[in-house]
Amino acid sequence: MPAPATPLPGALAGLTPLLDHYGYLAVALLVLLDNCGIPVPGQTILVLASVYAGTGHLSFAAVLVIAFGAASLGNSLGYLIGSTGGRAFVHRWGRYVLLTPARMERADGFFARQGGKVVTVARFVDGLRQANGIIAGTTEMPWRRFHPFNLIGAALWTGVWGTFGYVAGENIGTVYRTAIGYQLWFAIALGVLAAAFLVRQVVRYRRRRREDADAGRPGSANTGTGTGTGTGTGTGTGTDTDTDTEAGPDEGSG
Repeated sequence: MPAPATPLPGALAGLTPLLDHYGYLAVALLVLLDNCGIPVPGQTILVLASVYAGTGHLSFAAVLVIAFGAASLGNSLGYLIGSTGGRAFVHRWGRYVLLTPARMERADGFFARQGGKVVTVARFVDGLRQANGIIAGTTEMPWRRFHPFNLIGAALWTGVWGTFGYVAGENIGTVYRTAIGYQLWFAIALGVLAAAFLVRQVVRYRRRRREDADAGRPGSANTGTGTGTGTGTGTGTGTDTDTDTEAGPDEGSG
C-alpha cells in the first residue's frame, strides 16, 4: 500500500511503514492497546489511517468501524483489569504511590458522581485515554453505567480524529502541527483544572481536621449543665449549766 505523496510530519512518518505493511490490522491493534492501558500511538495511527483514506489508499468507513470497535473493546479490557485486580493492587501497593484508603474512598465517590463524564472525554487526553477504563473498574463503577459512556466516548474520539485526518488529507503537515499545539494547550488547561481540584480537596480536608480538633477541645462547642442541690440541717442543742454555789456557813457563835 503506497503512502500519500505529501511528506508526513513527525510521528505520522514513523508509523507509515507499519501501516503500509499491515493496514487495518495495525489500526486495530494499536488502538486496542492504546485504550487498555498500554501507551502506544493509537491516536496517531488513527489519524494516519484517515489520511490514507482521504487520499484514496484505505476505506474511510472501514477505518472508523475498526477504530471504534478496537477503542471500545480496549477500554472494556481496561475496566476488566481494574475490576478484577485493581482494588487488590491498591490495597497492597497503593501506599507507595500515596494512594491511601481515604483517597481511594474519595476517588470512589468522585467516579460515582462524575464517572460518566470522565469516561466520555478521557480519550482526548493522553494518559487518561490509557487509564480511564482501569480507574473505572478499580473504583467499582457499575458496568451497566460504564458501558454506554464507553461507547459514546469511543464514537466521539474515533469520529473527531478520523474526520480530522480524512479532511486534512494532503495538508496534513500544517493541520497536524496546529492540532498538536491546540491539544497541548488543552492538556495544560486540564492539568490546571486538576491541580485546582486537588488544592480544593486538600483545603477542605484540612478544614475538616481543624474543625474536628476544635470540637474535641474541652469547653468548645460543649454545653454543660450542672445542678447542685445541697441541703444541710444542723441542730445543735447545748446545755451548759455551770452552777457554782459556794455555801459557806460562816456561823460563828461565840
